[in-house]
Amino acid sequence: MVSKDQRQRQLAREKFLRQQQRRESARRKARTRNIVIASVLAVAVLGSGAAYAAGAFESDGGKDTSAGSEPSASPSPSKAPDPCEKPAAGKAKTATWKKEPALTVDKAADYSMKLATTCGDIDIALKAKAAPHTVNSFKFLADKGFLDHTKCHRLTTEGIYVLQCGDPTGTGQGGPGYTIPDENLKDSSLKKAEKQQGTQLYTFPAGTVAMANTGQKHTGGSQFFLVYKDSKLPATYTPFGTISDSGLKVLDKIAKAGAQPQDPQTGNTAPNATVVIDKGTVTKS
Repeated sequence: MVSKDQRQRQLAREKFLRQQQRRESARRKARTRNIVIASVLAVAVLGSGAAYAAGAFESDGGKDTSAGSEPSASPSPSKAPDPCEKPAAGKAKTATWKKEPALTVDKAADYSMKLATTCGDIDIALKAKAAPHTVNSFKFLADKGFLDHTKCHRLTTEGIYVLQCGDPTGTGQGGPGYTIPDENLKDSSLKKAEKQQGTQLYTFPAGTVAMANTGQKHTGGSQFFLVYKDSKLPATYTPFGTISDSGLKVLDKIAKAGAQPQDPQTGNTAPNATVVIDKGTVTKS
């Protein structure tokens, strides 16, 4: 579980990286403007960005796990109506396990994950060959019903564009009790972007599904994030799946409904939409 002190440190790192990103963005805009008007202007650095922090998507699980570090953005509250349905009857399970399940996934096979949510189905093609431990873990958890009736607890709408799910407690501090190793950190889909204060960022393209963690190596649990718009993050999050076009449309609907102000207790910016995974399944083709 994520301790209060660890959570505070994670949020502080996220805030620092957001500040660096918006400053760099302001500098780029200023340079462009100066070229256009052929004069040197002093441009004030204003606005709030939402970059990210090392350790932003934290993981749950045995040690200090996932969610605590989702990208913390300062979303603009939205008055849009809830575009989603009421959750199916049932409660999230709280079972935990002492160790990672035995690796039984077939690395040569194709696997897919379906998240039947209150907002629509999100289909994900999984990368069993590149991230076998991660896919194996989700197959195990889905078969146990661990994802069923769980709320997606965090939506970021500035700088980093993700929906984070996978915590049965809905707080960003829960997990399966075990952690899994980082995998596939050099996935070809990740493109090198700029550096910020010595941290190399990569573009995680829209449609990426990756693990949350505590900011430390090999601390992924059950929390994961769905990227609905290109986002720049350190390559410290296991990319293990790709969202279908229809799934991205569901995420776009959720994002358009906006997010709530940051909860001072959990640090989460919950989606305004009622996003609950009624049923999560992983199947082998």
